[in-house]
Amino acid sequence: MRDKLGKKTIVLLVAAALVLIPLGTALAQSSLDSNQPDAGAMATDLILVRPLGFVSMILGTAAFIVSIPFTTTGKNVDQAWDTLVAKPATFTFQRPLGNF
Repeated sequence: MRDKLGKKTIVLLVAAALVLIPLGTALAQSSLDSNQPDAGAMATDLILVRPLGFVSMILGTAAFIVSIPFTTTGKNVDQAWDTLVAKPATFTFQRPLGNF
């Protein structure tokens, strides 16, 4: 009984993959064709991605503060600032909503 259930599950997953992979490719292509982000992309950006970007910026700021003694001796404070703080801040606050 367990062997048949495992085979049925595998067959179902393979069938779903065969149907959904081309569908996902078609949807991705249609989203690449339009310059305007859709409502789903904007909502995902607003609800999920922007808060994660903000958290990333806060954690990057903390890491930058901890790294100051090391980056000062290595003379790459500007590079550390750009990577740990500026890029997450730009990603979170300056890019258009829904554009990844």
